Amino acid sequence: MTTSFYDLQIPALCGEPISMADFRGKAVVIANTASKCGFTPQYEGLQYLWSHYGKSGLVVLGVPSNDFGQQEPGTASEIQTTCSRNYGVSFPMATKSTVKGKEATPLFRWLASQGGILSRPRWNFYKYIVSREGELLNWYTPLTAPDSDRFKASVMRAVMDR
Repeated sequence: MTTSFYDLQIPALCGEPISMADFRGKAVVIANTASKCGFTPQYEGLQYLWSHYGKSGLVVLGVPSNDFGQQEPGTASEIQTTCSRNYGVSFPMATKSTVKGKEATPLFRWLASQGGILSRPRWNFYKYIVSREGELLNWYTPLTAPDSDRFKASVMRAVMDR
């Protein structure tokens, strides 16, 4: 198991791999996403965070997954089109990945090792906040929307902690 967040990388939806080392010194919100889920409108809240706090040192990373209810059946191109056309997504997106179980991508295995058994995604749109130092600060289920006061306050603490 990789011990450092910054040792991890994940293939990008379109293009080069996304290295967590590139996010050193920034707060990071990671969400497992799906285009055909009741929580899919949470893309808007994630985009809001990216648009408003990106210049202050926040990165938002979406990780599409078809693990729950087969709600991300599309190709990389279809996912990209849905995200940009319907939700204006401009934040980095990883390739469709497994986020649960033994086959989970190393990024989600690391998140589970840091957050414990309850932090493992059990549906789409689990959200994780990683500090500027590469430590998992908090995680949220899909029931906490990214535009909720609770989530935004947690993100702001991560962004402002220098």
